[in-house]
Amino acid sequence: MPPLHRLVSTPRYADVVIHGDTAYWVEVADDTGLDARGQIGQVLAQIDATLATIGSDRTRLIQIVIHLADLADAATLDELWDAWVPRGHPPVRARVQSGLGGTCLVEMLVTAALTQP
Repeated sequence: MPPLHRLVSTPRYADVVIHGDTAYWVEVADDTGLDARGQIGQVLAQIDATLATIGSDRTRLIQIVIHLADLADAATLDELWDAWVPRGHPPVRARVQSGLGGTCLVEMLVTAALTQP
């Protein structure tokens, strides 16, 4: 069985967990003072940055579970999402409303394959 690799671990969570050829992580906006459009855009950019860190890219996304504090922001999410997802390479996606608390408006749970050498 392949080992687990944890990147930037704290006592409560790891930023990324890699198992075999698959990476798992969660993104929330670094600046939760932004509106929904700003937070969603920031989270998508942060996913890009994490993909680059682990040596992968958007075409290797497997699944993203999106938690919105308010489903009224779904149209904004879809607009930004459609411009961000590579044509022909959409991941499995679920969108749910969650009580995220505070000023956090979006959280995304990401699963991606690592790029093969």
